[in-house]
Amino acid sequence: MATLTANTSIRTAGVILDGDLTIPDAAAGVVLFAHGSGSSRHSPRNRAVAATLHDRGLATLLVDLLTAAEDEVDARTGQLRFDIGMLAERLIGVIDWLGSHRATDHLTVGLFGASTGAAAALVAAAGRPAAVRAVVSRGGRPDLAAAALPAVQAPTLLIVGGFDDTVRDLNAQARAAMTAPVDLVVVAGATHLFAEQGTLEQVADLAGDWFSVHLGGDGR
Repeated sequence: MATLTANTSIRTAGVILDGDLTIPDAAAGVVLFAHGSGSSRHSPRNRAVAATLHDRGLATLLVDLLTAAEDEVDARTGQLRFDIGMLAERLIGVIDWLGSHRATDHLTVGLFGASTGAAAALVAAAGRPAAVRAVVSRGGRPDLAAAALPAVQAPTLLIVGGFDDTVRDLNAQARAAMTAPVDLVVVAGATHLFAEQGTLEQVADLAGDWFSVHLGGDGR
């Protein structure tokens, strides 16, 4: 039976962020979600992926990387969601929080990033190589983390949609720039948001397999 702590408050980089932490019984690792452009911890797509990870025996932390006030500004300007340095700094703070929080300090850590959140996740992985054991990107923009890519040490899975031509090319270029173990998987018939029937389920299964191998879990 999973235990959910809602509205977890995490102080990092001078702000307080809201998150939802779910820890299944005997969890082997925890996956921190970095949401994409204009999204939040309430994203139905990321929550669907998180539910699959729970079934694999993995904990998840879905956290808003912008405060409520910042989210209002970003809704008007769209600028903060592309501030990869700021988002990565906050992610690093959350990674450190996971390492010091009593409920999670014994768990291995993985990062799941979507769209621009994937760039922040890769920068954070480069900044915390000893803590981050695996990264999964869904429709990510790794080009926005270009300078950090060679420093990423965690095994990384890049998932892109078959119809998402520009992002697919950007991910292929990122894979070539990285020195860590990297797999690039193209989900046939999927566009950027994986809204097509069955495609998000494929993402969730791919992520579940990746994290089960690199963080632990039952591997179903």
